[in-house]
Amino acid sequence: MLGLLPGPLRRYVLDFEARIEDAVASFAGSLPAHARVLDAGAGEGQYKSHFPKHRYTGVDLGIGDAAWNYGELDVVGDLASLPFADGVFDGAINVVTLEHVTDPARVLRELRRVLRPSGRLLLIVPHEWEVHQHPHDFFRYTRFGVEHLAAQAGFRVASIAPGGGYFRLLSRRLLNGARYFPMPLSLVWLLLTAPAALLLPLLDGFDRDKDFTLGYIAELSIAGE
Repeated sequence: MLGLLPGPLRRYVLDFEARIEDAVASFAGSLPAHARVLDAGAGEGQYKSHFPKHRYTGVDLGIGDAAWNYGELDVVGDLASLPFADGVFDGAINVVTLEHVTDPARVLRELRRVLRPSGRLLLIVPHEWEVHQHPHDFFRYTRFGVEHLAAQAGFRVASIAPGGGYFRLLSRRLLNGARYFPMPLSLVWLLLTAPAALLLPLLDGFDRDKDFTLGYIAELSIAGE
């Protein structure tokens, strides 16, 4: 329902998703034309359009969501055992996917393996996020967990940023409440909560630590490079 909102309001309410889109677009723009890019956990390939000038490869196991169409994947495969040679990609993205793998440390090692020494990884992980894609949902991550897993895999964290703070999280959770009611009660819920939900993000600057966040957006480079 929230995805049906008009553009600017949708970006305001679905702030984390907007940040993800911006991060992917920025990452794509930083890569040279014809660079080889791996979308690890591509799903339906929703980020492919950001890489029209690159050699894009989407890989996914294709089991996360029964309603999704995985027919446009370039490769159906396990992220823990990628079917690629060492050092063949210039960049990789792993967007809200690491929670769905049973061995995240191994997946990051595989991503490190298939990246060139100058390669970079855009890693986006959930923190305060509801269980989804049942039963293929296993982990949540703090910034310290990201740093730990990255270092284990041979990456260096070039940057890491929270996707909003407490007040944005609270706003999102108020709006999420509509899902528990049938129509028209869900609309009544939205009418009751929307004023507060729209005002709460304006207070997010008061949360300086951002420990209550929907997730983290990190860019990783190869350690030592």
